Amino acid sequence: MLKFARTLTLSAALCVSAFACADEVQVAVAANFAGPMQKIAALFEQHTGHKAMIATGATGKFYTQIKSGAPFEVLLAADDETPARLEKEGAAVAGSRFTYAIGKLVLWSDKAGYIDDKGEILKKGQFAHLALANPKLAPYGLAATEALKALGLADTLAPKFVMGENIAQTHQFIATGNAELGFVAMSQVFDNGKLKNGSVWIVPPTLYAPIRQDAVLLNKGKGKPAADALLKFLKSDPAKAVIGASGYSL
Repeated sequence: MLKFARTLTLSAALCVSAFACADEVQVAVAANFAGPMQKIAALFEQHTGHKAMIATGATGKFYTQIKSGAPFEVLLAADDETPARLEKEGAAVAGSRFTYAIGKLVLWSDKAGYIDDKGEILKKGQFAHLALANPKLAPYGLAATEALKALGLADTLAPKFVMGENIAQTHQFIATGNAELGFVAMSQVFDNGKLKNGSVWIVPPTLYAPIRQDAVLLNKGKGKPAADALLKFLKSDPAKAVIGASGYSL
């Protein structure tokens, strides 16, 4: 009985110690990864006790904010160029960068049966507005313009463009009917491999450069256990399961 009591006391002490060591990490997350990151953050807290404090937005805007001294400790970008640039400019920790997901571009409408499975609707052009994210700020917007150029439709459809600041706003334009259709991330409209609603064309990856999404430890996160733990957790099986189920390649 005494031995059991001592074991229980030791376990309680370790538990208290673990919670005492738990911390928060400030994470800048690309808008396309907002949904999966919410799930990963919950798992991260369950496994480590650390909390991920998430801010979502356009990767290009995050770059500007980080360079201006924003308190972010980890960046989960929608591209690989921005983390590499931050690393090169001394704003991120050298050697900490890695690809956590490879994104997929889709053409989506909130209306069922509106988009055909070959994207022929783009060639017909019988719609008033086509939503896409600003290609200067959002990698998925750049991928959309690359796909349209590859199809030879960029100039023809340009007058119909409605540009969101990021991919989340672009999705909102379509969901609210401000645009009949538009280019978004597959992760925004699929869940566990199934389309949530509406209709979709999965854009062939041959039409745009691979959307390699990199994570990097920023200078403000250097030496912070919670920041290091999050980057490590992103490579874990539980995190990879969420990422794969959300429509990304690994």
